[in-house]
Amino acid sequence: MIQYFLSRIVHTIIVLIVLSFAVYGSMALMPGDPIELLITSNPRVKPEDIERLKKIKGLDQPIPIRYVKWLKEVVVDRDLGYSRTYKGTRTWDLVKDRIPNSLKLMLAAFVISLVVAIPIGVYSATRQYSLFDYATNFGAFVGISIPSFWLGLMFILIFAEKLQLFPASGMESDDPMRHGLVDSLRYMVLPVISLSVQEIGSWVRYMRSSMLEEVNKDYIRTAQSKGLEQDTVLFKHALKNALIPVITVIAISLPALVSGALITETVFTWDGMGKLLYDSIMNSDYYVAMFSFMFLAILTLFSNFFADILYAIVDPRIRYAGK
Repeated sequence: MIQYFLSRIVHTIIVLIVLSFAVYGSMALMPGDPIELLITSNPRVKPEDIERLKKIKGLDQPIPIRYVKWLKEVVVDRDLGYSRTYKGTRTWDLVKDRIPNSLKLMLAAFVISLVVAIPIGVYSATRQYSLFDYATNFGAFVGISIPSFWLGLMFILIFAEKLQLFPASGMESDDPMRHGLVDSLRYMVLPVISLSVQEIGSWVRYMRSSMLEEVNKDYIRTAQSKGLEQDTVLFKHALKNALIPVITVIAISLPALVSGALITETVFTWDGMGKLLYDSIMNSDYYVAMFSFMFLAILTLFSNFFADILYAIVDPRIRYAGK
């Protein structure tokens, strides 16, 4: 198990380096580097000043050399650059308060999706072709198909404007006397549900399909013929094997939650990484956008690494094959 764990760490580091180069190269090839943006904002900048600034910033060098210098600044010097949108604020100072906000939103959506989707998927599989099964399939397809921005706007229209049950935007009340856990939860309800709907629909479908495949296998029939109780057969034998392919879907859904958070946080004005990424792209904020994309890449790699470890725990054949 330790050898398998270490090999996955090495693979993850290698892929992270390749991904970081791909992200940096993509950002470098985009029109509108920091010097060009400076020229746009101040057309009186002289050509010699442009050349001098490009030389200082290293923008006159090939992309691989610029990448190595950038990597050194990030890893060794821990310098992520500065934001032009927020008047020269350090990128890390800008994002350090946004990351916990996004993680709080995504963790709540992840837990709710998991708690709701897995039991419904299992129960639907054990009641195939029943009314509950048909209703589950219909609800799952609707959840997958609904655009998250439209769902967020409908939640605001119905629950915030019409019924006035929850706030329409923001993270906390303007009144300091109302700040607290209850106030924070009120502001989280609509964005968390909006972020969870598509994941619930997707996970229900995968869980139902995987469970149906397992309950129709020979080893399940053998266990049933030996007189084992139905709950024991389903939850001790079938469910454990059915979770193996579902683990991948759940694990790689973390970056999908980040992508969904970009829209959800923008709709609900939630000050997280998703809204920051949107604002940085719209304002051509080079360094902030670069860090935001890298945050998404790291989260994707962590999700895959987490899935590999769960695979090895659930199915010993995988860790033995990986030696």
